[in-house]
Amino acid sequence: MDFKIPRTAQAQAPENTPINSGTVTRYDSIASVEDPQNAAKTFEKKTLRHIDARIVPLLGLLYSFALIDRSNLGIARVVGMGSAGSDMDLTIGNRFSLVLTLFYLPYTLLQLPSNLMLRKVGPRQWLGFCVLGWGAAQCAMGFANNWVFLVICRVFLGAFEAGFFPAQTLIVTTWYKRHEVQTRLAGFYVISIFASGFGPILAFMLSKLNGFMGVPGYAWIFFVEGSITMLLGALAWIFLPDFPDKNTFLRPKETAWVLERIEQDRGDSMPDSISCAIVLHHLWDWKLWAYGLMFMCSVMPTAVIGFFVTIILKGMGWSTTESLFGSSPPFVFAAFSVMFFAWASDRTRHRAGFIAIQAMMTIVGLLLTTYCARGSWRYGGIFLATAGSSGSIPGILAYSGNNVVSQSKRVVTTAVTTAFGGVGGVIATVVFRQQDYPKYIPGMWATILSQVLILVILAILTLHFWRENKRHMETGRLIQGQAKFMYTL
Repeated sequence: MDFKIPRTAQAQAPENTPINSGTVTRYDSIASVEDPQNAAKTFEKKTLRHIDARIVPLLGLLYSFALIDRSNLGIARVVGMGSAGSDMDLTIGNRFSLVLTLFYLPYTLLQLPSNLMLRKVGPRQWLGFCVLGWGAAQCAMGFANNWVFLVICRVFLGAFEAGFFPAQTLIVTTWYKRHEVQTRLAGFYVISIFASGFGPILAFMLSKLNGFMGVPGYAWIFFVEGSITMLLGALAWIFLPDFPDKNTFLRPKETAWVLERIEQDRGDSMPDSISCAIVLHHLWDWKLWAYGLMFMCSVMPTAVIGFFVTIILKGMGWSTTESLFGSSPPFVFAAFSVMFFAWASDRTRHRAGFIAIQAMMTIVGLLLTTYCARGSWRYGGIFLATAGSSGSIPGILAYSGNNVVSQSKRVVTTAVTTAFGGVGGVIATVVFRQQDYPKYIPGMWATILSQVLILVILAILTLHFWRENKRHMETGRLIQGQAKFMYTL
């Protein structure tokens, strides 16, 4: 097997000069004269490991603190923030739900504009700016002495976080082949699950600084975690790579190999033009909205668990300490489950069936937590619901990414899909009302029905993709303008 390199890339003298050619068509062999097959495999593995090491760990850490920073408000409340009678008093009416909900307004509305800026400005600069911004907003929450100021901080937090999640998904889907994507998405998601799982423990330890320097314990949660986020933002500004066609950390022949394999996989290694007309054209595709609805439904249970698991455990009779420490084990279990399903899905090149299994896991888990009398069974339900909903997120992102051609459509699809995640977060905070404490039965049923909707949409998409693939094989009809492209079921 010979790997090829564009002659335009060979002509570039500096080793770390990016390739900006709009074509990947003329090639010269770079295979080793001795044992070319082994040389090719070694080159491929080494290059992929290099890319993985540069992208996955850093994105995983950034996503970890995105989740921690948006969900630590529930933990801060458990340790005394906004207690009854205080100036902030979050027990009045729906104040707490409103504070949670308003985060998602800018988070949802700004995702598409942010993704369009990403391609123009570049991942390193844009994501570095976004992470530094939300870290500063998180720190500012520690100074909140009334609930209105807290709302303002949460709105800024949502505005800056809006740029991150669709961007990281876009970055991963542009660097890898279609059936390598879910394992990588799951990789940084697992890093975030571990970090999020131990987030309550970290928050509990920070809350013990209560009174130090005259600062309440819950404020230390925001100060310390926000400062760590800002440090990670600085690292992102330095180390995060650009898109494949503009990267500077690979050698020219490695970049050429990356672009060639993406071109062979789906025909969109180089960016196409993007305009308002093109964006509107892509938005007319009904499948984008189907992906978005599924993602919305997958985010609902994860948002519920992130915001309310400590509160639900406390409602089961657990102490504050037990609730905080008991929040972590379900995330550890979920990490192994997510990686298993991602590996199986990439290996079999199949998505829908694995997403369906995890949606059913979530349904069973929520039913156990809602209706079982024994505490051990209810706690076990949280394990199942956390694992199922956590695995659905990278599964649905890979499913949508696998069935899109052209970078402009990928920009729009990732933004629309993840924006619906913001809608799911809003619904989760609204349906889990204070008056339904401690079992939150209406909220649980709304979340269960969201998983049923995932199953319905999966059935519709699977049937459509199967028919399109069959027509392509029988008549040669092009799929999204590509002769060799077929939908991933």
